[in-house]
Amino acid sequence: MAQDHIRYDILAQDALRSVIRKVLSEVAVTGHLPGEHHFFITFLTNAPGVRISQHLKAKYAEQMTIVIQHQFWDLKVTESQFEIGLSFSDTPEKLVIPFNAIRGFYDPSVSFELEFDVPAAGEDEGAAEITAYPAAETAADETPDDPAPPAGGGDKSGSVVSLDSFRKKN
Repeated sequence: MAQDHIRYDILAQDALRSVIRKVLSEVAVTGHLPGEHHFFITFLTNAPGVRISQHLKAKYAEQMTIVIQHQFWDLKVTESQFEIGLSFSDTPEKLVIPFNAIRGFYDPSVSFELEFDVPAAGEDEGAAEITAYPAAETAADETPDDPAPPAGGGDKSGSVVSLDSFRKKN
């Protein structure tokens, strides 16, 4: 197979991450989520640029899923990251999460999910894989202390878009 000098895998990941960036930017402007929308965002806690408290880092050493729904504050979105205030067991926390650290994004109100194959520390950094598919329904009353399963835990019976399906087979 010919070498991909263009790196379509990286371009596709950036394009799908821009969906998350745009959605969060709109929420930051309005200060609330429209309709019944709410988000589960799974990210690597040890990825470069992630800033969370030592307490959360100790509890979630590799990855963490946050819920953005009713109670959040100070949402700020830049080209490369977002920061948000959330409460964990009645303790306010500020999190800074680079978009490149995100493994999954899920909006159960419309069964929309994006999943990124972001290697954790020590994992192989082989070819990236991205899937986008409708996900299973999740209870709307879940909180950051009782998060949904990590991204990818939903029903994958919807249409799956994977970079592997676009790669030329020999």
